Amino acid sequence: MSAAVEPARRPPPPSRRIQPSPPFLQAVGESFLEIASTVGGMGLLAARVVARIFSFRVDGAELMRNLYKMGVKSVPIVIVTALFTGAIMVIQAAPLVQRYGAHGLLGWGAGFGTLREIAPLLTALMINGRVGANNTAELGTMVVTEQIDALRVLAIDPISFLIAPRFLAIVATLFLSTIFADVLALLGAAYAGLGLLGVAPTVFFNGLTSGLLGIGDVMNGLVKSVVFGIVMALASCQYGLGVKGGAPGVGRAVNATVVASAAGIFILDYFVSFTLD
Repeated sequence: MSAAVEPARRPPPPSRRIQPSPPFLQAVGESFLEIASTVGGMGLLAARVVARIFSFRVDGAELMRNLYKMGVKSVPIVIVTALFTGAIMVIQAAPLVQRYGAHGLLGWGAGFGTLREIAPLLTALMINGRVGANNTAELGTMVVTEQIDALRVLAIDPISFLIAPRFLAIVATLFLSTIFADVLALLGAAYAGLGLLGVAPTVFFNGLTSGLLGIGDVMNGLVKSVVFGIVMALASCQYGLGVKGGAPGVGRAVNATVVASAAGIFILDYFVSFTLD
């Protein structure tokens, strides 16, 4: 008998391999998801902090300690920044003042940009580098060393005991520092005008109060300082509480806090300026 003929076997179908996404699109997607996760976490943290504040569940001693550490100890850097900011504004306005002889408008020229934009913006950036980074480092160290978990074991709410006082302290520090910086920047501009252009301080302040500037210009900068403080507080607390990976993770969180806060300050500066103007 002849051997049975085996039916011909069909070749296996080609495997369907999922083509990987291009590296650029993958990086964009990962960045978008990371930003969305951070912003969402900041929103949830803000809701929890606001709930503690309106229910008066904020540790008073911790609030006062942070106000001293963040506010009082930031005074020297605010003084230096504000005085030189005012002097720089006069240097920028000097060519036009000399060309047209508009010495009486020097106060308005220096005060308009200082009160509405430069003083709150530079003060926020300086406070961000000192206070925001330090806040993230402290909270991150507490997370790594399990101090936050220890508070929960002791039935102590970390939001009421740590986060809400720091949130209020950062916002208050930036608001008060901006008022202080406004005054010092105008003083620095007045005496820089005296030294560089021979404009008497009385002439400078007459131009400042001649009606071209109003309380709205001052409030514009103060509203921005509150917005900047909220962003800085939420970013520093969010990155601090989300630290992973031990000591290197703390360093990465501090770096991310400074970058994210600075970017948020500039972005919100645009929208607040557009809204208020």
